[in-house]
This record gives sequence, structure tokens and C-alpha cells, in this order.
Amino acid sequence: MSFNLANMSFEERAQIEAEKARLFELWQSNLGKAKADAARLIAEKPRRKGKWAEWVRAELDGMAPPEYANMVRSEVNKLMAAASANR
Repeated sequence: MSFNLANMSFEERAQIEAEKARLFELWQSNLGKAKADAARLIAEKPRRKGKWAEWVRAELDGMAPPEYANMVRSEVNKLMAAASANR
């Protein structure tokens, strides 16, 4: 299977572009919410202590659509990396 768009039919290219546009719209309209959810999850860390990571995984698994959960996961990872860098 080739990923060269020039080797694909117009319909295949149109589907790929439509999916990219859908994902961009999802990202653009939900970035603020994803950052707020990530901050909420991070804020629970002192209270949840050793069970925090397990709790975060459960929270992320309950989020829909999966693309949104991935956005929140990415924001949590960024916040955790920033916190580690500031130590």
C-alpha cells in the first residue's frame, strides 16, 4: 500500500482530506476543554496519591470520542513534563 497521494484515486484523496479537516475541527473546537480537563486531572494528583495514574487512565478511557481522549492525554503529558522540568 502506497501512502503517496498521487497514486491514490480522487475519492481516496478526498476521504483523507475530509478526515484531516474533521480532526482539525475537533482539535480547534476542543483544545480549551482538553486543557481544562487535563488541569483537572493533574489537580487530583495530590489527593489520589499512588492511585492517581490508575484513576487518570480510567478517566481517559471514559472520554469520548477517542480523539478527544488523546488530546487530553497529550495535554496531561505536557503538564507532567513541564512540572518535571521545573523541579
